[in-house]
Amino acid sequence: MHGDDALPWSTGTWTTPPAAVREDGPDLLVTCVEGSDAWRHTAYGFVHDDAHALLAPLPVDRAVEVSFDVDYDEQFDQAGLMLRADSETWVKTGVEVADGAPMLGGVVTLGRSDWSTAPVPEWRGRTATVRLSRGPDAVTVRARVDDEPWRLVRVAPFGDGEAAAGPFCCAPTRAGLTVRFRSWRVGPADASLH
Repeated sequence: MHGDDALPWSTGTWTTPPAAVREDGPDLLVTCVEGSDAWRHTAYGFVHDDAHALLAPLPVDRAVEVSFDVDYDEQFDQAGLMLRADSETWVKTGVEVADGAPMLGGVVTLGRSDWSTAPVPEWRGRTATVRLSRGPDAVTVRARVDDEPWRLVRVAPFGDGEAAAGPFCCAPTRAGLTVRFRSWRVGPADASLH
C-alpha cells in the first residue's frame, strides 16, 4: 500500500519474551515457548495471555502490516499480527494450523474471545501478509499471499483508546516453532472497506 513505512524490529516491545529471537539479514526469526497462546474463556474455558507479540503504538487512522513465512505445520502453530489495548481487548490475525491445514483467520477479544477461520492450504510454504487498519470504532483486516490481491478477512468492533500492534506468534502445543517475519510496516489506514 502507498505511504507505508518499514519499522525496525527494535521499535517494538515484547508482551511475553520468546524462547529466542535473532535477526537474519532483514528478517526476524522468533522461536516460541511451548504452550504460548492468546485466548479468553469462550468454548475452551481457559485464559492464555502469553503469546509473543512485538508491539508499538498504533493510533486510530493508521494501519499495520506484517509479512511472514507460512512454513509451520503442527496443530495450532500460528503467526501474524496483534493489536492490543489490554489483556481483555485485543485482536490477533494471521495463519494458524488447525486439523492439519493452514487457516486464515482472526480472534477478536472484547472480554471474551471469538474465532473465525477459512482454509488456505495453498498458502503453505509461501509468504503471507496481514494488514489491520484502525478506524474510530472498528478495525478492518485484510490478508494476501505473495503478491496476490488483498482479501477482506474481517471487520470488527474496536474502540479508539490507546493500543499497540505488531507481529505475533505462539505455539500452544509444542516446543521448537520458529517463525520468519519478513517485514513490519505502518501507514495510513485503508480509505474504504471494499
